[in-house]
Amino acid sequence: MENPINRFKVALREGRPQIGIWNAIPQPMIAELLAGCDFDWVLVDTEHAPMEVRDVLPALQAIAAHPVASAVVRVAINDWVLIKRHLDQGAQSLMVPYVQSRQEAEAAVRAMRYPPLGVRGVAGITRASRFGLIADYIACAEQELCLIVQVETRAGLDRLEEIATVEGVDGVFIGPADLAASLGYPGQSSHPEVIAAIEGAIARLGAVGVPSGILTSDAAFARRCMALGVGFTALGIDIALLAHAAAALRTGIG
Repeated sequence: MENPINRFKVALREGRPQIGIWNAIPQPMIAELLAGCDFDWVLVDTEHAPMEVRDVLPALQAIAAHPVASAVVRVAINDWVLIKRHLDQGAQSLMVPYVQSRQEAEAAVRAMRYPPLGVRGVAGITRASRFGLIADYIACAEQELCLIVQVETRAGLDRLEEIATVEGVDGVFIGPADLAASLGYPGQSSHPEVIAAIEGAIARLGAVGVPSGILTSDAAFARRCMALGVGFTALGIDIALLAHAAAALRTGIG
């Protein structure tokens, strides 16, 4: 058996824009529903959603049932043990939040790799290796793993190129909400200075040849970011879509 190709990573390397959506509701039927809506990627969130490591596996299985969507798992923190557990249960693309320095990016890369290049613990019978049926998994695993680091603070922006050009980093996601707070505008992701910082980051990442990513529910801003060269764009969050649709339904009846 061959190691499954990471379609999300391939698309980023080829410069093909990827449209995604956030999965924050810890129920595999929701992940399955989102994956069936022709999104290129579904972000399974364990940082700001009530999902534990064990909740991610059924989400991965549900997303994998669809031929288009790829799963990206956002880990709760840049921790080599958490990263190992998500990789072992079959996540191929990980997003690591709150990376603020080259050293933190390098630590995330090491967590993705087996020794001697990294610190990922070696286990032969895992879902990642298809329970040992991928005979050379340990040797070839890295080829199909994708690491996205999240830059969402002023300190991270100041060191953006240092972070983005760490060997083993496949893309940088700009976190608008935390970035707005860090820049002094909490709850104001659309503030002109925040927008300028995001657009500047997109340009800087493009200049060093590293794919950038963003989350926004503003369709016009999403199109603007894509025109600027963003490689992977998330258009919304499942729980927010449900809340807004339910509120609009109730309001509409009078």
